[in-house]
Amino acid sequence: MLVAFEDSLVFFYSPSELSEQRIGSGQRFRLGGLVVEGSVRKGEDGITNLFAITDLASTVNVSFRGQLPDLFREGQGVVTEGNLTDAGLFTANEVLAKHDETYMPAEVADALKAAGQWRDPVAGGEGT
Repeated sequence: MLVAFEDSLVFFYSPSELSEQRIGSGQRFRLGGLVVEGSVRKGEDGITNLFAITDLASTVNVSFRGQLPDLFREGQGVVTEGNLTDAGLFTANEVLAKHDETYMPAEVADALKAAGQWRDPVAGGEGT
């Protein structure tokens, strides 16, 4: 039972935390942060989406094969789930986007706060 539970755990990392961790290729986890402005583009196959996620301290390149959520936007919070390739590219098989103008996934907000980069989207400035 414990083995099954351990196998179902999916950890969350920000780009900065990811650069500090030793995560093997193929290990499944969640990566979250802000979608970097100007980073979203289509791959040569027309199906793969390429973009970068940042916590304003570090950045990770992401590849996602499929249709991005309607609410996916540059500069907004996103959580992805997938794994790293040996080359350091995060291959996502799921992308979760915010659901309104002020919402940011709690994991992303916490990661930005920990990196000292939190800006309250409602107040437009420093958050607490």
